[in-house]
Amino acid sequence: MVTGASDDDPSGIATYSIAGASLGPALLWTAVWTLPLMAAVELTCARIGLVSGRGLVGAVRRHAPRPLLYGACALVVVANVFNISADLAGMADAIELLTHVPSAVSVPVLGAGLLALTVYASYATVARYLEWLTLVLFAYAVAAVLARPDWRASLAATLVPTWRFDQPYVEGLLGIFGTTISPYLFFWQASQEVEEEAAQGRRTVAERRGATAAELRDARTDVLSGMVLSNFVMYCIMLTTASTLHRAGLHDIASSREAAEALRPLAGDAAFLLYTLGILGTGLLAIPVLAGSASYAVSDAFGWSAGLDLPPSRGRRFYLVLGAAVAGGVLLDGLRLDPIRLLFLAALVNGLLAPPLLVLVMLAANSRRIMGDRVNGLWLNLLGWTTVAVMTAAGIAFLWTVAAGARFS
Repeated sequence: MVTGASDDDPSGIATYSIAGASLGPALLWTAVWTLPLMAAVELTCARIGLVSGRGLVGAVRRHAPRPLLYGACALVVVANVFNISADLAGMADAIELLTHVPSAVSVPVLGAGLLALTVYASYATVARYLEWLTLVLFAYAVAAVLARPDWRASLAATLVPTWRFDQPYVEGLLGIFGTTISPYLFFWQASQEVEEEAAQGRRTVAERRGATAAELRDARTDVLSGMVLSNFVMYCIMLTTASTLHRAGLHDIASSREAAEALRPLAGDAAFLLYTLGILGTGLLAIPVLAGSASYAVSDAFGWSAGLDLPPSRGRRFYLVLGAAVAGGVLLDGLRLDPIRLLFLAALVNGLLAPPLLVLVMLAANSRRIMGDRVNGLWLNLLGWTTVAVMTAAGIAFLWTVAAGARFS
């Protein structure tokens, strides 16, 4: 559930808001069609963590070239720092809208507070905090109803995909794919399965290795629940902005803050407040996930002790990477870069990183040296490799539009 909810972070909210405002209901179908793809990928990562007893990088560390692992980890850290910066900016905008506290004050306070919670609180505390925060996402369901959409037209756009090849449509489609199937979630999902087992007393890899049929069924239920929540919220955000901003002719917004401000006169104070609180809540949820996934990846690559339950004295290097990711996001935000430029750079790195990482995930999930007799079945392989093909095509199209001089907005 936390993995799915963190996928709807403030930068994701901005992406979905821009798609709804610029294209109306035209991309609502992506919430349905991406669901089986992202669910298959996250379930595959969960299975790797459960069966191997290690995080994703730890599981493949002995079976993949070290330069490939180190390069992938470096790109994950860079992409996550950009995402953290964009999320901090979105949260700061939400705070400024509600309290008028300037972002120059709230960004470092938010970064320091989230870092302190993640480092010094126990894993059980952090997990409970993240789980309760997922409830904030239902604010977008209420906001969508308050936006009074055309339900018949919305249902048609949801069930029947439309294809256009103009620049705004391609940009919106690629942005949604890159935001929805994000590489940092691969690392987080596998590592959290390991954390859950460690919290149950299975401290060593030998104790964690292997998974029962019941454990794999529970993982499937958990992952599907989280992915359904993620895409439901994605759908509600696009539906909200399509039913208000696009309908009112406000097609060119640059951030989630602009979307929130524009909602007030169109859908009322309640929708504005829910939308803004959702941005703040999802940022509080997503930043520990972004920083944590980067730290898990680097720690697993170098064989360091990793885990949110480690005391700082034992997990010094793990927490140093986590702190550096948050600090990098705070510093990047201090440069006052265009938030859309940050989203663009994060999407570029994620888009290029996802296909090779997905290949690594699928090879690991089908390796008997790693998975034993729990290798992927037919449907997970079919959906997983389809995701590889889709993301590869998206990356090629992304590079083509960049080479053609497209301006992403």
